[in-house]
Amino acid sequence: MLFRKRQARAEARARRAAVTGFVALDRRLPVSEAVRTLLRKAFPDHWSFLLGELALYSFLVLVVTGSYLTLFFRPGTAQVVYHGSYVPLQGLPMSEAYASTLDISFAVRGGLLIRQMHHWAALMFVAALTVHMFRVFFTGAFRRPREANWMVGVTLFLLALLEGFAGYSLPDDLLSGTGLRTAHTIVLSIPVVGTYLSDFMWGGVYPGQLLIPRLYILHVLFVPGILIALIGAHLALVVYLKHTQWASRGRTNTNVVGQPMFPQFTAKSMGLSAMVFGVVAFISGLAQINPIWTYGPYRTDQVATDAQPDWYVGFLEGALRLMPPWENSVAGHTFMWNVLIPAVILPGLVFTVLYLYPYVEKWATGDLREHHLCDRPRDNPTRTGLGVAAIVFYAVLLLAGGNDVIAYSFHVSVNALTWIFRVTVVVGPIVSYAVTKRLCLALQAHDRRLLEEGTPTGKVVQSVYGEIGTGHAPVPAEQRYRVLVRDIPVPLERPGTEASRGDRLRAALNRWYYGVRVDMPVSDEERGQIARRTLDPASRAEATARQETTASSQEAASSRKTASPTDTVTRPDEE
Repeated sequence: MLFRKRQARAEARARRAAVTGFVALDRRLPVSEAVRTLLRKAFPDHWSFLLGELALYSFLVLVVTGSYLTLFFRPGTAQVVYHGSYVPLQGLPMSEAYASTLDISFAVRGGLLIRQMHHWAALMFVAALTVHMFRVFFTGAFRRPREANWMVGVTLFLLALLEGFAGYSLPDDLLSGTGLRTAHTIVLSIPVVGTYLSDFMWGGVYPGQLLIPRLYILHVLFVPGILIALIGAHLALVVYLKHTQWASRGRTNTNVVGQPMFPQFTAKSMGLSAMVFGVVAFISGLAQINPIWTYGPYRTDQVATDAQPDWYVGFLEGALRLMPPWENSVAGHTFMWNVLIPAVILPGLVFTVLYLYPYVEKWATGDLREHHLCDRPRDNPTRTGLGVAAIVFYAVLLLAGGNDVIAYSFHVSVNALTWIFRVTVVVGPIVSYAVTKRLCLALQAHDRRLLEEGTPTGKVVQSVYGEIGTGHAPVPAEQRYRVLVRDIPVPLERPGTEASRGDRLRAALNRWYYGVRVDMPVSDEERGQIARRTLDPASRAEATARQETTASSQEAASSRKTASPTDTVTRPDEE
Protein backbone atom coordinates (compact mmCIF):
# COMPACT_ATOMS: atom_id res chain seq x y z
CA MET A 1 0.00 0.00 0.00
CA LEU A 2 2.79 2.44 0.93
CA PHE A 3 4.62 1.64 -2.31
CA ARG A 4 1.47 2.35 -4.36
CA LYS A 5 0.99 5.72 -2.65
CA ARG A 6 4.59 6.70 -3.37
CA GLN A 7 4.19 5.62 -6.98
CA ALA A 8 0.97 7.64 -7.31
CA ARG A 9 2.64 10.73 -5.81
CA ALA A 10 5.62 10.34 -8.19
CA GLU A 11 3.28 10.03 -11.16
CA ALA A 12 1.35 13.12 -10.05
CA ARG A 13 4.56 15.15 -9.70
CA ALA A 14 5.75 14.01 -13.12
CA ARG A 15 2.37 14.90 -14.64
CA ARG A 16 2.41 18.37 -13.04
CA ALA A 17 5.98 18.96 -14.21
CA ALA A 18 5.08 17.92 -17.76
CA VAL A 19 2.03 20.20 -17.79
CA THR A 20 4.02 23.11 -16.36
CA GLY A 21 6.78 22.65 -18.92
CA PHE A 22 4.31 22.38 -21.79
CA VAL A 23 2.45 25.52 -20.68
CA ALA A 24 5.69 27.47 -20.29
CA LEU A 25 6.84 26.37 -23.74
CA ASP A 26 3.44 26.96 -25.33
CA ARG A 27 3.37 30.56 -24.05
CA ARG A 28 6.58 31.27 -25.95
CA LEU A 29 6.19 29.05 -29.02
CA PRO A 30 3.13 27.86 -31.00
CA VAL A 31 3.51 24.33 -29.66
CA SER A 32 -0.14 23.39 -29.14
CA GLU A 33 -1.20 24.58 -32.60
CA ALA A 34 1.70 22.78 -34.27
CA VAL A 35 1.18 19.55 -32.33
CA ARG A 36 -2.57 19.59 -32.93
CA THR A 37 -2.09 20.17 -36.66
CA LEU A 38 0.64 17.56 -36.98
CA LEU A 39 -1.14 14.84 -35.02
CA ARG A 40 -4.30 15.26 -37.10
CA LYS A 41 -2.50 15.32 -40.44
CA ALA A 42 -4.03 12.83 -42.89
CA PHE A 43 -1.74 10.21 -44.46
CA PRO A 44 -2.91 8.17 -47.48
CA ASP A 45 -2.93 4.46 -46.67
CA HIS A 46 -1.72 3.12 -50.03
CA TRP A 47 1.38 0.91 -49.82
CA SER A 48 3.33 2.94 -52.39
CA PHE A 49 3.52 5.88 -49.97
CA LEU A 50 5.60 3.75 -47.57
CA LEU A 51 8.60 3.67 -49.93
CA GLY A 52 9.82 6.97 -48.53
CA GLU A 53 9.41 5.52 -45.04
CA LEU A 54 11.69 2.62 -46.03
CA ALA A 55 14.39 5.08 -47.08
CA LEU A 56 13.98 7.04 -43.84
CA TYR A 57 14.30 4.02 -41.56
CA SER A 58 17.18 2.60 -43.57
CA PHE A 59 18.94 5.91 -42.98
CA LEU A 60 18.28 5.59 -39.25
CA VAL A 61 19.91 2.14 -39.31
CA LEU A 62 22.87 3.71 -41.08
CA VAL A 63 23.20 6.42 -38.43
CA VAL A 64 23.00 3.98 -35.51
CA THR A 65 25.41 1.40 -36.94
CA GLY A 66 27.76 4.04 -38.31
CA SER A 67 27.99 5.72 -34.91
CA TYR A 68 29.05 2.39 -33.42
CA LEU A 69 31.68 1.78 -36.12
CA THR A 70 33.27 5.22 -35.65
CA LEU A 71 34.29 4.17 -32.13
CA PHE A 72 36.73 1.58 -33.52
CA PHE A 73 37.72 2.71 -37.03
CA ARG A 74 41.05 4.50 -37.56
CA PRO A 75 41.16 6.43 -40.87
CA GLY A 76 44.93 6.40 -41.25
CA THR A 77 47.10 5.53 -44.25
CA ALA A 78 50.29 4.93 -42.25
CA GLN A 79 51.65 1.42 -42.79
CA VAL A 80 51.52 -1.05 -39.90
CA VAL A 81 52.26 -4.77 -39.59
CA TYR A 82 49.13 -6.79 -38.84
CA HIS A 83 49.14 -9.09 -35.80
CA GLY A 84 45.39 -9.40 -35.31
CA SER A 85 42.90 -12.23 -35.07
CA TYR A 86 42.78 -13.12 -38.78
CA VAL A 87 45.66 -15.56 -39.13
CA PRO A 88 46.08 -15.62 -42.98
CA LEU A 89 47.00 -11.91 -43.01
CA GLN A 90 49.29 -11.86 -39.95
CA GLY A 91 52.68 -10.30 -40.63
CA LEU A 92 51.55 -8.38 -43.75
CA PRO A 93 52.06 -4.62 -44.03
CA MET A 94 48.81 -2.69 -44.43
CA SER A 95 47.27 0.70 -43.69
CA GLU A 96 45.78 1.57 -40.32
CA ALA A 97 42.36 1.84 -41.97
CA TYR A 98 42.49 -1.72 -43.29
CA ALA A 99 43.89 -3.11 -40.01
CA SER A 100 41.17 -1.41 -37.96
CA THR A 101 38.48 -2.76 -40.31
CA LEU A 102 39.86 -6.27 -39.78
CA ASP A 103 39.80 -5.69 -36.02
CA ILE A 104 36.17 -4.55 -36.22
CA SER A 105 35.32 -7.70 -38.16
CA PHE A 106 37.14 -10.23 -35.97
CA ALA A 107 38.09 -8.66 -32.64
CA VAL A 108 35.21 -6.32 -31.70
CA ARG A 109 32.18 -8.05 -30.18
CA GLY A 110 29.39 -7.85 -32.74
CA GLY A 111 31.60 -5.81 -35.05
CA LEU A 112 31.13 -7.95 -38.16
CA LEU A 113 27.34 -7.94 -37.72
CA ILE A 114 27.30 -4.16 -37.33
CA ARG A 115 29.60 -3.75 -40.37
CA GLN A 116 27.35 -5.87 -42.52
CA MET A 117 24.21 -4.17 -41.20
CA HIS A 118 25.76 -0.84 -42.15
CA HIS A 119 26.54 -2.04 -45.67
CA TRP A 120 23.17 -3.72 -46.26
CA ALA A 121 21.33 -0.68 -44.89
CA ALA A 122 23.28 1.54 -47.29
CA LEU A 123 22.18 -0.60 -50.23
CA MET A 124 18.59 -0.59 -48.95
CA PHE A 125 18.66 3.19 -48.43
CA VAL A 126 19.74 3.92 -52.00
CA ALA A 127 17.35 1.29 -53.39
CA ALA A 128 14.37 2.66 -51.44
CA LEU A 129 15.31 6.20 -52.45
CA THR A 130 15.49 5.15 -56.11
CA VAL A 131 12.15 3.33 -56.08
CA HIS A 132 10.55 6.23 -54.20
CA MET A 133 11.75 8.64 -56.90
CA PHE A 134 10.34 6.34 -59.59
CA ARG A 135 6.99 6.32 -57.78
CA VAL A 136 6.99 10.12 -57.67
CA PHE A 137 7.99 10.34 -61.34
CA PHE A 138 5.55 7.82 -62.79
CA THR A 139 2.59 9.21 -60.82
CA GLY A 140 3.40 12.86 -61.61
CA ALA A 141 3.79 13.76 -57.94
CA PHE A 142 6.64 16.15 -58.83
CA ARG A 143 4.30 18.66 -60.50
CA ARG A 144 3.24 22.00 -59.10
CA PRO A 145 3.45 22.79 -56.21
CA ARG A 146 6.07 20.08 -55.43
CA GLU A 147 8.90 21.02 -57.82
CA ALA A 148 11.14 22.19 -54.96
CA ASN A 149 10.56 18.97 -53.05
CA TRP A 150 11.49 16.96 -56.16
CA MET A 151 14.78 18.88 -56.39
CA VAL A 152 15.43 18.19 -52.70
CA GLY A 153 14.86 14.49 -53.40
CA VAL A 154 17.26 14.49 -56.36
CA THR A 155 19.88 16.18 -54.16
CA LEU A 156 19.33 13.52 -51.50
CA PHE A 157 19.90 10.82 -54.12
CA LEU A 158 23.10 12.51 -55.34
CA LEU A 159 24.43 12.84 -51.80
CA ALA A 160 23.52 9.21 -51.09
CA LEU A 161 25.71 8.14 -54.01
CA LEU A 162 28.57 10.28 -52.70
CA GLU A 163 28.11 8.95 -49.17
CA GLY A 164 28.06 5.36 -50.42
CA PHE A 165 31.22 5.82 -52.46
CA ALA A 166 33.04 7.43 -49.53
CA GLY A 167 32.07 4.63 -47.14
CA TYR A 168 32.89 1.96 -49.73
CA SER A 169 36.42 3.39 -50.06
CA LEU A 170 37.27 3.71 -46.35
CA PRO A 171 38.46 0.11 -45.61
CA ASP A 172 41.38 0.59 -48.05
CA ASP A 173 41.23 -3.00 -49.26
CA LEU A 174 42.23 -4.11 -52.75
CA LEU A 175 38.66 -3.85 -54.10
CA SER A 176 37.96 -0.33 -52.83
CA GLY A 177 41.48 0.71 -53.82
CA THR A 178 40.70 -0.33 -57.39
CA GLY A 179 37.66 1.93 -57.24
CA LEU A 180 39.79 4.82 -55.97
CA ARG A 181 42.22 4.25 -58.84
CA THR A 182 39.26 4.63 -61.23
CA ALA A 183 38.14 7.77 -59.39
CA HIS A 184 41.64 9.20 -59.72
CA THR A 185 41.55 8.62 -63.48
CA ILE A 186 38.14 10.31 -63.70
CA VAL A 187 39.43 13.38 -61.87
CA LEU A 188 42.49 13.56 -64.13
CA SER A 189 40.28 13.42 -67.23
CA ILE A 190 38.76 16.84 -66.44
CA PRO A 191 40.48 19.29 -68.80
CA VAL A 192 42.73 22.03 -67.41
CA VAL A 193 41.81 21.63 -63.72
CA GLY A 194 42.05 17.82 -63.42
CA THR A 195 45.65 17.73 -62.20
CA TYR A 196 45.02 20.48 -59.65
CA LEU A 197 41.97 18.67 -58.29
CA SER A 198 43.94 15.45 -58.04
CA ASP A 199 46.75 17.12 -56.09
CA PHE A 200 44.21 18.71 -53.75
CA MET A 201 42.17 15.55 -53.11
CA TRP A 202 45.01 13.03 -52.80
CA GLY A 203 47.53 15.41 -51.28
CA GLY A 204 50.16 14.93 -53.97
CA VAL A 205 51.11 12.07 -56.24
CA TYR A 206 48.71 9.12 -56.26
CA PRO A 207 47.93 7.35 -53.93
CA GLY A 208 48.91 10.13 -51.51
CA GLN A 209 48.27 10.17 -47.77
CA LEU A 210 45.26 12.44 -47.33
CA LEU A 211 42.33 10.94 -49.23
CA ILE A 212 41.24 8.32 -46.69
CA PRO A 213 41.16 10.80 -43.75
CA ARG A 214 39.31 13.31 -45.91
CA LEU A 215 36.81 10.72 -47.08
CA TYR A 216 36.28 9.76 -43.43
CA ILE A 217 35.43 13.34 -42.44
CA LEU A 218 33.20 13.61 -45.50
CA HIS A 219 31.50 10.31 -44.68
CA VAL A 220 30.83 10.81 -40.97
CA LEU A 221 30.37 14.58 -40.71
CA PHE A 222 29.65 16.72 -43.76
CA VAL A 223 27.46 14.52 -45.94
CA PRO A 224 25.40 13.03 -43.05
CA GLY A 225 24.79 16.54 -41.71
CA ILE A 226 23.55 17.75 -45.08
CA LEU A 227 21.46 14.58 -45.49
CA ILE A 228 19.79 15.09 -42.12
CA ALA A 229 19.05 18.74 -42.94
CA LEU A 230 17.61 17.87 -46.36
CA ILE A 231 15.52 15.00 -44.97
CA GLY A 232 14.08 17.42 -42.42
CA ALA A 233 13.34 19.95 -45.16
CA HIS A 234 11.79 17.21 -47.31
CA LEU A 235 9.48 16.06 -44.50
CA ALA A 236 8.55 19.66 -43.65
CA LEU A 237 7.57 20.29 -47.28
CA VAL A 238 5.54 17.08 -47.31
CA VAL A 239 3.63 18.25 -44.22
CA TYR A 240 3.15 21.76 -45.62
CA LEU A 241 2.18 20.77 -49.17
CA LYS A 242 0.18 17.71 -48.10
CA HIS A 243 0.41 14.25 -49.67
CA THR A 244 -0.71 13.35 -53.12
CA GLN A 245 -3.35 10.62 -53.33
CA TRP A 246 -4.85 8.19 -55.80
CA ALA A 247 -8.16 9.11 -57.38
CA SER A 248 -11.00 7.44 -55.50
CA ARG A 249 -14.50 8.25 -54.36
CA GLY A 250 -14.37 11.13 -51.92
CA ARG A 251 -10.83 12.10 -52.94
CA THR A 252 -10.46 15.21 -55.07
CA ASN A 253 -7.77 17.67 -56.01
CA THR A 254 -8.63 19.87 -53.03
CA ASN A 255 -8.66 17.44 -50.09
CA VAL A 256 -6.57 14.70 -48.51
CA VAL A 257 -8.29 11.54 -47.31
CA GLY A 258 -6.38 9.13 -45.10
CA GLN A 259 -5.54 8.03 -41.61
CA PRO A 260 -4.50 10.58 -38.95
CA MET A 261 -0.88 10.64 -37.90
CA PHE A 262 -1.77 9.59 -34.35
CA PRO A 263 -2.47 6.87 -33.50
CA GLN A 264 -3.08 4.98 -36.79
CA PHE A 265 -0.19 6.15 -38.96
CA THR A 266 2.24 6.30 -36.01
CA ALA A 267 1.55 2.66 -35.13
CA LYS A 268 1.91 1.59 -38.76
CA SER A 269 5.14 3.56 -39.19
CA MET A 270 6.66 2.20 -35.99
CA GLY A 271 5.84 -1.32 -37.12
CA LEU A 272 7.54 -0.65 -40.44
CA SER A 273 10.64 0.70 -38.68
CA ALA A 274 10.86 -2.45 -36.56
CA MET A 275 10.53 -4.56 -39.70
CA VAL A 276 13.34 -2.63 -41.41
CA PHE A 277 15.66 -3.07 -38.43
CA GLY A 278 14.77 -6.74 -38.17
CA VAL A 279 15.16 -7.53 -41.87
CA VAL A 280 18.52 -5.73 -42.07
CA ALA A 281 19.78 -7.61 -39.00
CA PHE A 282 18.47 -10.93 -40.38
CA ILE A 283 20.13 -10.47 -43.78
CA SER A 284 23.36 -9.26 -42.18
CA GLY A 285 23.53 -12.34 -39.97
CA LEU A 286 23.06 -14.77 -42.86
CA ALA A 287 24.32 -13.13 -46.07
CA GLN A 288 27.98 -12.11 -46.25
CA ILE A 289 28.80 -8.83 -47.95
CA ASN A 290 32.11 -7.11 -48.71
CA PRO A 291 34.52 -9.68 -47.17
CA ILE A 292 37.57 -7.43 -47.24
CA TRP A 293 39.84 -10.13 -45.76
CA THR A 294 39.57 -12.12 -49.00
CA TYR A 295 40.80 -9.18 -51.08
CA GLY A 296 43.78 -8.20 -48.95
CA PRO A 297 45.24 -4.74 -48.36
CA TYR A 298 45.45 -2.27 -51.21
CA ARG A 299 48.66 -2.06 -53.23
CA THR A 300 49.12 0.29 -56.16
CA ASP A 301 50.75 -2.42 -58.30
CA GLN A 302 47.82 -4.85 -57.98
CA VAL A 303 44.24 -4.90 -59.22
CA ALA A 304 41.44 -7.07 -57.85
CA THR A 305 39.93 -9.52 -60.33
CA ASP A 306 36.17 -9.45 -60.84
CA ALA A 307 36.18 -5.96 -59.33
CA GLN A 308 32.57 -4.76 -59.24
CA PRO A 309 31.35 -1.65 -57.41
CA ASP A 310 28.05 -1.47 -55.56
CA TRP A 311 25.04 -1.50 -57.87
CA TYR A 312 24.20 2.21 -57.56
CA VAL A 313 27.51 3.28 -59.19
CA GLY A 314 27.76 0.25 -61.47
CA PHE A 315 26.40 2.26 -64.40
CA LEU A 316 29.57 4.40 -64.36
CA GLU A 317 31.71 1.27 -64.61
CA GLY A 318 29.61 0.05 -67.52
CA ALA A 319 29.79 3.38 -69.33
CA LEU A 320 33.58 3.39 -68.98
CA ARG A 321 33.82 -0.11 -70.44
CA LEU A 322 31.56 0.66 -73.39
CA MET A 323 33.16 3.94 -74.41
CA PRO A 324 35.57 3.59 -77.37
CA PRO A 325 39.21 4.64 -76.76
CA TRP A 326 38.89 8.21 -78.03
CA GLU A 327 41.56 10.71 -77.04
CA ASN A 328 43.13 13.83 -78.57
CA SER A 329 45.12 16.93 -77.58
CA VAL A 330 43.96 20.52 -77.93
CA ALA A 331 46.26 23.47 -77.14
CA GLY A 332 48.55 21.26 -75.11
CA HIS A 333 45.72 19.74 -73.05
CA THR A 334 44.81 16.06 -73.40
CA PHE A 335 41.11 15.30 -73.72
CA MET A 336 40.44 11.73 -72.57
CA TRP A 337 37.01 11.35 -74.14
CA ASN A 338 36.91 7.66 -73.21
CA VAL A 339 36.80 8.73 -69.53
CA LEU A 340 35.44 12.28 -69.65
CA ILE A 341 32.23 11.48 -71.54
CA PRO A 342 31.03 8.38 -69.60
CA ALA A 343 32.22 9.37 -66.11
CA VAL A 344 31.86 13.19 -66.05
CA ILE A 345 29.59 14.43 -68.82
CA LEU A 346 27.06 11.56 -68.69
CA PRO A 347 26.36 11.83 -64.90
CA GLY A 348 26.20 15.61 -65.24
CA LEU A 349 23.59 15.33 -67.99
CA VAL A 350 21.60 12.73 -66.05
CA PHE A 351 21.29 14.86 -62.92
CA THR A 352 20.68 18.03 -64.94
CA VAL A 353 17.73 16.31 -66.63
CA LEU A 354 16.44 15.09 -63.26
CA TYR A 355 16.61 18.57 -61.76
CA LEU A 356 14.97 20.33 -64.72
CA TYR A 357 12.41 17.76 -65.81
CA PRO A 358 9.42 19.17 -63.80
CA TYR A 359 9.95 22.57 -65.38
CA VAL A 360 10.51 21.16 -68.87
CA GLU A 361 7.28 19.16 -68.68
CA LYS A 362 5.39 22.16 -67.32
CA TRP A 363 6.67 24.33 -70.17
CA ALA A 364 5.99 21.73 -72.85
CA THR A 365 2.48 20.92 -71.64
CA GLY A 366 1.48 24.45 -70.64
CA ASP A 367 0.08 23.04 -67.40
CA LEU A 368 0.26 25.62 -64.59
CA ARG A 369 -2.35 24.08 -62.29
CA GLU A 370 -1.75 22.47 -58.92
CA HIS A 371 -1.92 18.67 -58.91
CA HIS A 372 -2.72 16.64 -55.80
CA LEU A 373 -4.11 13.53 -57.50
CA CYS A 374 -1.65 10.89 -58.68
CA ASP A 375 -1.61 9.93 -62.33
CA ARG A 376 -1.97 6.31 -63.24
CA PRO A 377 1.13 5.54 -65.36
CA ARG A 378 -1.05 4.31 -68.24
CA ASP A 379 -2.80 7.69 -68.41
CA ASN A 380 0.45 9.46 -69.33
CA PRO A 381 2.12 7.16 -71.89
CA THR A 382 4.92 9.54 -72.87
CA ARG A 383 6.16 10.13 -69.33
CA THR A 384 5.88 6.42 -68.52
CA GLY A 385 7.78 5.51 -71.69
CA LEU A 386 10.56 7.95 -70.82
CA GLY A 387 10.85 6.47 -67.32
CA VAL A 388 11.05 2.90 -68.62
CA ALA A 389 13.62 3.96 -71.24
CA ALA A 390 15.77 5.45 -68.45
CA ILE A 391 15.51 2.21 -66.46
CA VAL A 392 16.56 0.14 -69.49
CA PHE A 393 19.45 2.51 -70.19
CA TYR A 394 20.69 2.14 -66.61
CA ALA A 395 20.21 -1.64 -66.63
CA VAL A 396 22.27 -2.07 -69.80
CA LEU A 397 25.10 0.02 -68.35
CA LEU A 398 24.94 -1.97 -65.11
CA LEU A 399 25.25 -5.27 -67.02
CA ALA A 400 28.07 -3.83 -69.10
CA GLY A 401 29.95 -3.09 -65.87
CA GLY A 402 30.33 -6.85 -65.44
CA ASN A 403 30.99 -7.80 -69.06
CA ASP A 404 34.16 -9.69 -68.12
CA VAL A 405 32.34 -11.77 -65.50
CA ILE A 406 29.45 -12.47 -67.90
CA ALA A 407 31.85 -13.44 -70.71
CA TYR A 408 33.78 -15.76 -68.41
CA SER A 409 30.64 -17.36 -66.95
CA PHE A 410 28.93 -17.99 -70.31
CA HIS A 411 32.10 -18.64 -72.33
CA VAL A 412 31.54 -15.86 -74.87
CA SER A 413 33.89 -13.29 -76.34
CA VAL A 414 34.20 -10.18 -74.19
CA ASN A 415 34.71 -8.06 -77.33
CA ALA A 416 31.52 -9.41 -78.92
CA LEU A 417 29.65 -8.85 -75.66
CA THR A 418 30.93 -5.28 -75.47
CA TRP A 419 29.63 -4.55 -78.99
CA ILE A 420 26.27 -6.10 -78.11
CA PHE A 421 26.02 -3.78 -75.11
CA ARG A 422 27.08 -0.77 -77.22
CA VAL A 423 24.22 -1.39 -79.61
CA THR A 424 21.75 -2.22 -76.87
CA VAL A 425 22.47 0.89 -74.83
CA VAL A 426 21.27 2.98 -77.82
CA VAL A 427 18.56 0.77 -79.29
CA GLY A 428 17.18 -0.63 -76.01
CA PRO A 429 15.80 2.64 -74.57
CA ILE A 430 14.20 3.58 -77.91
CA VAL A 431 12.49 0.20 -78.29
CA SER A 432 11.42 0.13 -74.63
CA TYR A 433 9.94 3.63 -74.95
CA ALA A 434 7.89 2.68 -78.01
CA VAL A 435 6.70 -0.62 -76.50
CA THR A 436 5.79 1.00 -73.17
CA LYS A 437 3.82 3.76 -74.86
CA ARG A 438 1.86 1.26 -76.94
CA LEU A 439 1.15 -0.85 -73.83
CA CYS A 440 -0.16 2.22 -71.98
CA LEU A 441 -2.45 3.10 -74.88
CA ALA A 442 -3.63 -0.53 -75.05
CA LEU A 443 -4.46 -0.41 -71.33
CA GLN A 444 -6.40 2.83 -71.90
CA ALA A 445 -8.32 1.14 -74.73
CA HIS A 446 -9.05 -1.76 -72.39
CA ASP A 447 -10.44 0.66 -69.80
CA ARG A 448 -12.65 2.24 -72.45
CA ARG A 449 -13.97 -1.15 -73.54
CA LEU A 450 -14.76 -2.03 -69.93
CA LEU A 451 -16.71 1.19 -69.49
CA GLU A 452 -18.64 0.57 -72.70
CA GLU A 453 -19.31 -3.16 -72.35
CA GLY A 454 -18.87 -3.83 -68.63
CA THR A 455 -16.81 -6.48 -66.88
CA PRO A 456 -17.19 -10.10 -68.04
CA THR A 457 -19.17 -12.26 -65.63
CA GLY A 458 -17.92 -15.61 -66.96
CA LYS A 459 -21.43 -16.67 -67.89
CA VAL A 460 -22.55 -17.58 -71.41
CA VAL A 461 -25.79 -15.90 -72.47
CA GLN A 462 -28.00 -16.31 -75.52
CA SER A 463 -30.13 -13.57 -76.96
CA VAL A 464 -33.69 -14.03 -78.20
CA TYR A 465 -32.28 -14.12 -81.73
CA GLY A 466 -30.01 -17.05 -80.92
CA GLU A 467 -26.76 -15.08 -80.62
CA ILE A 468 -24.40 -16.56 -78.00
CA GLY A 469 -21.97 -14.38 -76.09
CA THR A 470 -20.49 -13.71 -72.70
CA GLY A 471 -22.37 -11.91 -70.00
CA HIS A 472 -21.26 -8.50 -68.73
CA ALA A 473 -21.93 -6.61 -65.55
CA PRO A 474 -21.66 -2.85 -65.05
CA VAL A 475 -18.27 -1.60 -63.93
CA PRO A 476 -18.19 -1.03 -60.14
CA ALA A 477 -18.54 2.59 -59.12
CA GLU A 478 -15.11 2.65 -57.45
CA GLN A 479 -13.36 1.35 -60.58
CA ARG A 480 -15.35 3.70 -62.82
CA TYR A 481 -14.33 6.67 -60.68
CA ARG A 482 -10.67 5.65 -60.82
CA VAL A 483 -10.74 5.33 -64.61
CA LEU A 484 -12.66 8.50 -65.39
CA VAL A 485 -11.16 10.99 -62.93
CA ARG A 486 -7.91 11.76 -64.73
CA ASP A 487 -6.01 14.95 -63.95
CA ILE A 488 -4.54 15.32 -67.44
CA PRO A 489 -4.20 18.69 -69.24
CA VAL A 490 -5.90 19.30 -72.55
CA PRO A 491 -3.50 19.47 -75.56
CA LEU A 492 -2.62 22.97 -76.74
CA GLU A 493 -3.94 24.30 -80.00
CA ARG A 494 -1.66 24.38 -83.02
CA PRO A 495 0.00 27.79 -83.44
CA GLY A 496 -0.32 29.67 -86.67
CA THR A 497 2.42 30.26 -89.21
CA GLU A 498 3.14 33.68 -87.70
CA ALA A 499 4.03 32.14 -84.30
CA SER A 500 7.60 32.29 -83.02
CA ARG A 501 9.99 29.36 -83.22
CA GLY A 502 9.76 28.81 -79.47
CA ASP A 503 5.95 28.61 -79.62
CA ARG A 504 6.10 26.13 -82.50
CA LEU A 505 8.64 24.01 -80.58
CA ARG A 506 6.44 24.08 -77.51
CA ALA A 507 3.40 23.06 -79.55
CA ALA A 508 5.35 20.20 -81.15
CA LEU A 509 6.47 18.93 -77.75
CA ASN A 510 2.93 19.26 -76.46
CA ARG A 511 1.54 17.19 -79.35
CA TRP A 512 4.27 14.59 -78.74
CA TYR A 513 3.37 14.51 -75.06
CA TYR A 514 -0.43 14.53 -75.24
CA GLY A 515 -1.23 14.07 -78.93
CA VAL A 516 -2.05 10.34 -78.66
CA ARG A 517 -4.59 9.38 -76.02
CA VAL A 518 -7.75 7.32 -75.62
CA ASP A 519 -10.76 9.36 -74.56
CA MET A 520 -13.23 7.70 -72.22
CA PRO A 521 -16.99 7.54 -72.89
CA VAL A 522 -18.49 10.10 -70.51
CA SER A 523 -21.71 12.05 -70.47
CA ASP A 524 -21.87 15.83 -70.15
CA GLU A 525 -22.89 15.49 -66.51
CA GLU A 526 -19.96 13.18 -65.74
CA ARG A 527 -17.61 15.51 -67.59
CA GLY A 528 -18.71 18.38 -65.37
CA GLN A 529 -18.27 16.29 -62.22
CA ILE A 530 -14.78 15.24 -63.33
CA ALA A 531 -13.86 18.88 -63.97
CA ARG A 532 -15.03 19.83 -60.46
CA ARG A 533 -13.12 16.97 -58.81
CA THR A 534 -9.87 17.74 -60.65
CA LEU A 535 -10.13 21.49 -60.14
CA ASP A 536 -7.05 22.77 -58.34
CA PRO A 537 -7.43 24.71 -55.06
CA ALA A 538 -6.63 28.11 -56.57
CA SER A 539 -9.19 27.72 -59.37
CA ARG A 540 -11.77 26.40 -56.91
CA ALA A 541 -11.21 29.42 -54.66
CA GLU A 542 -11.66 31.77 -57.62
CA ALA A 543 -14.82 29.95 -58.71
CA THR A 544 -16.21 30.12 -55.16
CA ALA A 545 -15.44 33.84 -54.96
CA ARG A 546 -17.19 34.44 -58.29
CA GLN A 547 -20.21 32.47 -57.16
CA GLU A 548 -20.40 34.44 -53.90
CA THR A 549 -20.08 37.74 -55.81
CA THR A 550 -22.81 36.69 -58.24
CA ALA A 551 -25.07 35.55 -55.42
CA SER A 552 -24.61 38.81 -53.49
CA SER A 553 -25.30 40.90 -56.59
CA GLN A 554 -28.44 38.88 -57.31
CA GLU A 555 -29.63 39.37 -53.72
CA ALA A 556 -29.06 43.11 -53.98
CA ALA A 557 -30.95 43.31 -57.25
CA SER A 558 -33.76 41.25 -55.80
CA SER A 559 -33.99 43.51 -52.76
CA ARG A 560 -34.27 46.60 -55.03
CA LYS A 561 -37.04 45.03 -57.10
CA THR A 562 -39.10 44.00 -54.08
CA ALA A 563 -39.14 47.34 -52.24
CA SER A 564 -42.03 47.92 -49.78
CA PRO A 565 -45.15 49.89 -51.08
CA THR A 566 -44.91 52.27 -48.13
CA ASP A 567 -41.45 53.37 -49.12
CA THR A 568 -41.33 57.04 -50.08
CA VAL A 569 -39.55 57.98 -53.26
CA THR A 570 -38.50 61.57 -53.56
CA ARG A 571 -38.23 63.04 -57.02
CA PRO A 572 -36.11 66.08 -57.81
CA ASP A 573 -39.13 68.15 -58.91
CA GLU A 574 -40.97 67.47 -55.66
CA GLU A 575 -38.29 68.74 -53.34
